[in-house]
Amino acid sequence: MVSGKKVVLGVTGGIAAYKAVEVCRRLIDNGAHVVPIMTSGAKRFLGEATLSALASEPVKSSLWDDEDPIPHTTLGQEADVVLIAPATARLIGTYAAGISNDLLTATLLASRAPVVLCPAMHTEMWEHPAVQENIRTLQSRGVTIVAPEDGKLAGGDIGKGRLASTNAIFSAVERTVTFNDLEELKILVTAGGTREPIDPVRFITNRSSGKQGYALAEAAVARGAAVTLVTTVEREAPVGVDVLCAETANDLRSVVMSCADNYDVIIMAAAVADFQPSMPEDRKIKKSEQVISLDIEPTHDFLVDLGKGKSPNQIVVGFAAETDDLEKNAIDKLERKNLDLIVANDVSAPNTGFSYDTNEVLLISNEDQSTVPFSSKRVVADKILDAILELRNNKNR
Repeated sequence: MVSGKKVVLGVTGGIAAYKAVEVCRRLIDNGAHVVPIMTSGAKRFLGEATLSALASEPVKSSLWDDEDPIPHTTLGQEADVVLIAPATARLIGTYAAGISNDLLTATLLASRAPVVLCPAMHTEMWEHPAVQENIRTLQSRGVTIVAPEDGKLAGGDIGKGRLASTNAIFSAVERTVTFNDLEELKILVTAGGTREPIDPVRFITNRSSGKQGYALAEAAVARGAAVTLVTTVEREAPVGVDVLCAETANDLRSVVMSCADNYDVIIMAAAVADFQPSMPEDRKIKKSEQVISLDIEPTHDFLVDLGKGKSPNQIVVGFAAETDDLEKNAIDKLERKNLDLIVANDVSAPNTGFSYDTNEVLLISNEDQSTVPFSSKRVVADKILDAILELRNNKNR
């Protein structure tokens, strides 16, 4: 996690400088302390006041106009990671050559923190042998390079050189500052609510947004796990996660059960429908037909199958979205479905559960019980993974 980490965010003079605003916001929203450094060129593309307002501290840009007589040394020593987004060919060349000619390059040379560098420039510049040689030099020194993407460039032409997505940049930073305590695990996560068809245009569903499942996948891959996400919703997947799609409860069951034995941990965060129409129509039901009832039947609860069929070292996690008797209902599900851990939350509580970015959950296993207080779903995700890791370590003792 980047929460509590000090990120020095360097912004250089390219048209992609405006995207640093989104990167900064993402880091701040996830609890990072962001100190921005702008080069003189960056200020030609982005207003200093914008980053100063969004970041944790005002923009810094000079070696000489700071109360600190050695700002580059202070910034370099205090940083947990130095992120350059965007990085121009000039910055890349200067850094590779070990030249200090402004606050940003001086900070890079004065720091032993990991560096994440995100190039952005026109295709011809990116492909120039000198730039590529400088990139290889920096990589050989341990610098993480987030390669530019293909797409429409500033001049209107198409090619490789545009700044990587905010998701890709954030993921690279997160992986850089996160301890890989899950690197030997294969984890399957499900997310979203299933949709059970009534006819070709209507379906029964629930309010699940998939946000908690996606947060779990993002947190797990950041901690080194090999992650597969089985999702029912159309959301941009975390970088580095393999994605499989499902729609109905039967789809989800088919996908998960076909590969369950391949995973060390299965986290069933998806909200699987409890009921489905008994006889879905193959044509749209017209309003004029005045359908006044809908025959429904229970879906198969394949979480029970996962719990009963798990291997001795496998961890299976369930979720319980409740509106009353939270602890009682959660313990009942844990025991009845032979789960290792259940994550229970009161979806009637304010700002928790479905659709929100925040949550408050109760974690219950056969060994322990704890509460994750009201916090972001990403924080909740890491707490769930901590509990899973502890359970797995106990099993292996």
